[in-house]
Amino acid sequence: LGLAEPRRGYTHAFARYVLELSRYMTIKDVARHLGVSWDIVKDIAKRNLRRRYARPSLKNVRRIAIDEICVGRGYRFLTLVLDIDSGAILFVGQGKKAESLRPFWRRLGKRRAKIKAVAIDMSPAYLKAVTQNLPQAAVVFDRFHVVKLLNHKLSQLRRELYRHATETQQQVLKGSRWLLLKNSDNLDPAKGEPRRLRQALRLNEPLAAAYYLKEDLREIWNQRSKLAARWKLLDWHHQAMASGIRTLQTFARTLLTHAAGILAWYDHPISTGPLEGTNNKIKTLNRQHYGLRDCEFFTLKLYQLHEAKYALVG
Repeated sequence: LGLAEPRRGYTHAFARYVLELSRYMTIKDVARHLGVSWDIVKDIAKRNLRRRYARPSLKNVRRIAIDEICVGRGYRFLTLVLDIDSGAILFVGQGKKAESLRPFWRRLGKRRAKIKAVAIDMSPAYLKAVTQNLPQAAVVFDRFHVVKLLNHKLSQLRRELYRHATETQQQVLKGSRWLLLKNSDNLDPAKGEPRRLRQALRLNEPLAAAYYLKEDLREIWNQRSKLAARWKLLDWHHQAMASGIRTLQTFARTLLTHAAGILAWYDHPISTGPLEGTNNKIKTLNRQHYGLRDCEFFTLKLYQLHEAKYALVG
């Protein structure tokens, strides 16, 4: 009769009304308001999402970012591929290994999409997968992950120094971890953070050298040209090797090995930053729904995320 789809206990008009309410209410609230089961409302929402977002378009995709996110309990990871220009999630893979991306590479090959640049962290698995499947694309190592890796090394150094410090020195070093990781511009004078940081740095020369090199690392992305950035990177490497601090020397070798991907930022100024913002939306979505146990439904909700607005209420 055209009023409803076969084997469905609701009409097209009812489905449209449910979808309209779902823009402002949770599935549970819509079901309670209409006097129907939770499953009916979810089925309507899922069918609509499958029709609209099951296969995201890859036609005009030129720049993508790849990263993983931990969702739910038990350290369940998803690998996400984001279109940097539109903000849309293009692919959701189970797990955080390179194998998770295989369905995406197959679909990308069929569509013959012309990807120009890919932003990733310095994971060898992701790097190998990208270079094998997108040999013509420029690989850009995310600047925030590079700084994050150095921050991790800085925390390791502080712990080593703390173990060998005197009791007086330990009192100064205690609680200084977050001060070392903060940008110098973000230190709060009202809380005495600059003073406490100066005390910790005066106490130990290796810690001071590592901190100032950490601050100087960001200048690699603030140069006027790619050539100037290359010289800055080499200069940073030289200073780290001359410091005699083994932790910094190990990181400096890693930095030099990945120099091409770091400097590629000057050709394609992209990062996984937009994906980090999307990750926050995903966590809000997950909390709002108290976790979505239907993997397909959750994936479809992620494909819709760039068009949706989520906020924690109550």
